[in-house]
Amino acid sequence: MEVEELVLSVPQSCRVECPVCSPDRKKKGEKTLSITIEGNTKLFKCHHCEISGKVESSPFYEQYIEPEKPKIESVVPIPTQLKTDNDLIKRFFSSRGVATIGDLSGLPEMTTGTKYFNNLGTCDAVGFVYQNGEAIKWRAVDHKAFTQDGAARSFYNIENVPKEIDDLIIVEGEADCVALQSIDPELVVVSVPNGAPQTVSNKKVVPEDDKKFSYLWDSKQIFEEANRIILLLDNDQAGDALSEEISRRIGRSKCWKIKYPDGCKDVTDIIREHGAEGVKERIADVKAIPLDGVYCAEDFYEGLYDLYDHGHGEGLSTGLDALDEIYTVQTGELCVVTGLPSSGKSELLDSVILHLAKNHGFKTCIASFEKNPSQHIGALCEKIVGKPLYEGSRARMTRSELRDAAKFCNDHFVWIQSRSGDLMNISELIMSARDAIHRMGCRGLLIDPYNYIAPEERDTGEHLQISNLLTKVQAFAKSYDLHIWFVAHPSKMSAREDGTYAVPKGMNISGSMAWYAKSDIGLTVSRSANNGLVEVHNWKTRNKHVGKMGVAYLEFDVPTGRYFSASDSPEGGAVMHSTTPDKSGSVSSGGFHDWMSAWEEDK
Repeated sequence: MEVEELVLSVPQSCRVECPVCSPDRKKKGEKTLSITIEGNTKLFKCHHCEISGKVESSPFYEQYIEPEKPKIESVVPIPTQLKTDNDLIKRFFSSRGVATIGDLSGLPEMTTGTKYFNNLGTCDAVGFVYQNGEAIKWRAVDHKAFTQDGAARSFYNIENVPKEIDDLIIVEGEADCVALQSIDPELVVVSVPNGAPQTVSNKKVVPEDDKKFSYLWDSKQIFEEANRIILLLDNDQAGDALSEEISRRIGRSKCWKIKYPDGCKDVTDIIREHGAEGVKERIADVKAIPLDGVYCAEDFYEGLYDLYDHGHGEGLSTGLDALDEIYTVQTGELCVVTGLPSSGKSELLDSVILHLAKNHGFKTCIASFEKNPSQHIGALCEKIVGKPLYEGSRARMTRSELRDAAKFCNDHFVWIQSRSGDLMNISELIMSARDAIHRMGCRGLLIDPYNYIAPEERDTGEHLQISNLLTKVQAFAKSYDLHIWFVAHPSKMSAREDGTYAVPKGMNISGSMAWYAKSDIGLTVSRSANNGLVEVHNWKTRNKHVGKMGVAYLEFDVPTGRYFSASDSPEGGAVMHSTTPDKSGSVSSGGFHDWMSAWEEDK
């Protein structure tokens, strides 16, 4: 029981001291108990006393959520007696230019029958059977039509992937999977369950489609075992977006791609035009997805022409008009945020990630070491609902409002915590964030603050430590297409004669000039002594299309933790949102129902 309690308290995969054998050993501090987290299951094993097992955990925020009545959904029954007409399967593939289908043994599971298709009626069909009968995807033999029994939520043919694997090939359709296996039974091939995304922006998957990629997390162990992941996805914009998203979640260092011959869109096109040997040649000549190294100019032509045709775009809105004038959010960048203690840095960043979640489906991984997670969720709920969590002068939120707001947090945020008592170093934090990207598709990482990060290089000076740390963070942001907010405190500053302080900038951050040099965006949050407004200073912008140097003026509503653009700033500002409570006790701007209705529409 003592071991299980310890395992339940650990929030991430790690090694800790074993409570069973450690007290009786000479090396009492040696960390021999290995803990591996897979979804809500925590596996443990001591490499000294060999005690092992698993426990099931629940997210800590479930205590806020009232149980809901189970939804009754209509389920299409999967037939238990499957029939297979070999000639019909061969006819299906032959009509698509694939003549390599012979003996069906060793191929992914298929079935045949007649199915009803919209606008066609009843037709001969080939069904592709997913593991454990979770779904059958039916394709009309003589037409381009599709229907489905059940709901596919895992890779097609995943049940046939061996434990020891060198290369794993991922294709976009079940027919491509079967065709490849028919060419070479030694190939290990799976197909994504729901094809490429329909909505693509700048060759990327839109955040609203993040929930469709849960099958990647479910197959995490297989990806870790494979030496290479070969992406043989369709040669079009949607296929490129799917390839980018899979490599972003799995890790670009493991992913390889083929170069399609001219005029070919998918695997069956290559087979039809170049035969089985043509496919084998392409697989043998796969190229690593660019990670690092030296490249020619032509390696970047695709991006160059995309800029020419579509422009560089613009960053995502922060949800605050005045702030958008000097700063917007673009993935692949590092934003360093500083300010004197209690200036409102964390509150402002909470506001930004909430607006990104509400307006863009943006998910953020939070490493906020100064806040208790339950209290942090409560503060986020205050911003969502527009009412305090606690009793006070204003009417507090109802339990129902708290429940709905907590669900919103559950869908859009994940927390990194270290409960062992040891500080995390930046490599450990990045490893945890990588899991969050893989599982939830997070596009943002909030680290607050720097001084809770353990040094990795104790024999080097602080300046070099910080410089190396920021290099890793920058590389992580670009490799995984993240926007990273990194909060760092300024050095101790001396007060002026009137008792006020100068606004700290990038050069004033404690420890190293690298905070200024290696940031893409630099912000300072400061409270004005003259008019009570909150000032946000942009002291660095590397890419001019996402911001500019300047000052934004904001109002802050203390009971709800909400920010608003201020109209009475020295520069004129944006239109001011009222912070006057209405009769219900809620702030009148951006009410709770506006938040939740927008969220429900996006779901």
